Amino acid sequence: MPKALCLIGLVIASLVFLIFLLDLVLGLSGLVAMAPFRYASITMDIIFMVSSGGLAYMAWTTFREQK
Repeated sequence: MPKALCLIGLVIASLVFLIFLLDLVLGLSGLVAMAPFRYASITMDIIFMVSSGGLAYMAWTTFREQK
């Protein structure tokens, strides 16, 4: 079960990272209407991307320790 939870953490971190990256890229390119969160804040996008990277790192290192 711990391996499954680590993999779920990796998947969730990847999805959060991709959603906020998409919001940032579409917002900066001028396609605000297509951005998932309507390009609410650059700071919010960056903080969530860094946080999801931290979650992915912790999930990956924990997954490697489970073997």
